[in-house]
Amino acid sequence: MTDSLSFLDQKVRSGPWLAALLLMLTVFGPISMDLYLPALPALTAELGAETSMAQLTVTACLLGLAGGQLIAGPVSDRFGRRRPLLFGVAAYVVVSALCAASPSVELLILARLVQGLAGGVGIVIAQAAGRDVYNGGQLIRFYGRLTVVGGFAAIVGPLIGGALSAVLHWRGLFLVLALIGALILGSVVFGFRETLPKVSRSSGGFEQVRHDIRVLLGDRTFVGAVLVQGFVYAALFAYLSGATYVLQGVYGLSPQQYAMAFGLNSAGFMVFGYLAGRSSEKWSIKGTLTIGLAMCAVGAAGMLLAGLTHVPLAVVMASLLVLVSGTAVTSPPSTTLALAGYPNIAGAASSFLGAARFAFGGVAAPLVGLAGALSILPLGLVMAVSVILAAVTGFAVLPRSTRRAPSSADSAEPSRERVGAPVD
Repeated sequence: MTDSLSFLDQKVRSGPWLAALLLMLTVFGPISMDLYLPALPALTAELGAETSMAQLTVTACLLGLAGGQLIAGPVSDRFGRRRPLLFGVAAYVVVSALCAASPSVELLILARLVQGLAGGVGIVIAQAAGRDVYNGGQLIRFYGRLTVVGGFAAIVGPLIGGALSAVLHWRGLFLVLALIGALILGSVVFGFRETLPKVSRSSGGFEQVRHDIRVLLGDRTFVGAVLVQGFVYAALFAYLSGATYVLQGVYGLSPQQYAMAFGLNSAGFMVFGYLAGRSSEKWSIKGTLTIGLAMCAVGAAGMLLAGLTHVPLAVVMASLLVLVSGTAVTSPPSTTLALAGYPNIAGAASSFLGAARFAFGGVAAPLVGLAGALSILPLGLVMAVSVILAAVTGFAVLPRSTRRAPSSADSAEPSRERVGAPVD
């Protein structure tokens, strides 16, 4: 009892700072991907690499971000959030410095993979620790804020990277990532208190992890929410991979104009992510998710039309904005559906959700260039197929009606069992 009261007091006292720190951890994904992209051509030339090999540094980081979450989630359910987070952020700092020192593109690809693995720890623990601390409407608002911060990082990442690449060598950009990681590490050391008490941790070793995974994969709502997010993010990563070729190569936008368009779409991601959190809390989780999927469908249809026939630039810009904003609308409700029922294995549940986003995105991103840099059709097809699969999954698997924010009492429902105890 004393341990529980002490832990509750700790959560109350660290609430505002903890929320800010968890939101900060969400920058690992976008900042690791976006900050060094402006220097990719210089990196390719200096290391004497083929363009396709240099692009593997992006793919390796994506795969690492997915794999890191799959590993860190169950580990944090077993040992708590703080120790894995400290290890992951410290490793991120070291490996970012190794990226800066890589003498060949092959070693850089390997270092980027490990960098992604380390960065994935911060992402998954941000979601899991949020589930430890919040319930009901607070939980949905927190996931809405995660979406907003992720959108903001996506805006400032390329802008900061572009500005820094004008004055820094590409190796210097990786040192900047190491510095950002060091600042976050210091914040974790001095400001992150454990959010998962010992009485709530899994204690059955590998067998318990297997049991937790069986529970999660046996839940239609959880699997449906993960698949919906995976397919929607496949469309989003197709946009991130192909939009620069479409807007600059086909429609002739300058780099500055492209940066403005990218910023507009990221702003839409932020605004609609916030509104989705409020809508899920006040109105309907499933209804908000449906609206998000409908927006994605409209945006994908516009891009598919652009691939089949010439359309004005305004149509393409509007389609991309609607698709990106729709992705943000789907994020808070699908995250809530996936995690709300699993307070005792929030790490494992978060790991599946985060891994699906990056893994599905990593598969979709290379497909947009199959017909060459000046063809919009592959981008439109990837977006359309991804959104169709997301919509079919959502309507086939997810519950028909989820009209309110889940409360802490919902965690005890029979279909989502408490799994913190060891397996017999």
